[in-house]
Amino acid sequence: MLAGAAEEARAAVVEFSGDTVGDYLGVSLEDPSAATHRFLADVPGYGGWQWAVVVAGYPGAGHVTVSEVVLVPGPTALLAPEWLPWAERVRPGDLSPGDLLAPPADDPRLVPGYTLSGDPGVDESAPEFGFGRKQVLSPWGRAVAAERWHEGEYGPESAMARSTKRACRDCGYLVPLSGSLGTLFGVCVNELSADGQVVDFGYGCGAHSDTPAPAGTGSPLYEPYDDGVIEVSENPAPA
Repeated sequence: MLAGAAEEARAAVVEFSGDTVGDYLGVSLEDPSAATHRFLADVPGYGGWQWAVVVAGYPGAGHVTVSEVVLVPGPTALLAPEWLPWAERVRPGDLSPGDLLAPPADDPRLVPGYTLSGDPGVDESAPEFGFGRKQVLSPWGRAVAAERWHEGEYGPESAMARSTKRACRDCGYLVPLSGSLGTLFGVCVNELSADGQVVDFGYGCGAHSDTPAPAGTGSPLYEPYDDGVIEVSENPAPA
């Protein structure tokens, strides 16, 4: 009785949503008292979705009743991406000129900085030592930045670093950072390589300052032959 209630299920969808019922897809028993009939849904914007109609009937009943009519995604349904809060949708590179992006409330990457004392002798020299900012990077903020740089495009495990035997730590084009981050990272100033990028000391590339010049470069041993003085003439016609 439950499996044979396809027409009752189709009529329930028509009553619920009008003429949006497509081909019949089959039935599955949920338990001895309920079954689900499925139809292809013909609803704009819901390609691959299905109408699922649950019918119920207690053992020995002479008819079934419709318990539920729902629109459910099928195996090929187009689904919306998982919802993310706005703050988590922003990705590196999304910021464009004119955009404003405030730090998160209670950002663990930041801690209170040096507060001006009012003494001109102290306050004027404070910026030279990195003071004078309302907030500064916390130890946790430095740690997560170091981990991100170490594992990123300019870290020791990148494809570029693995393709060379030389490392940035002994390259003349490296300018180390100040503070604790300067023990592991610096800025590359080679315009033909990672110019302006923070690189791990274990990173490396083929433009290292100690890269030897390839053999065979320089002036040739002999002067090139000047073929501009050759007189070109056509071959005589055959006899």
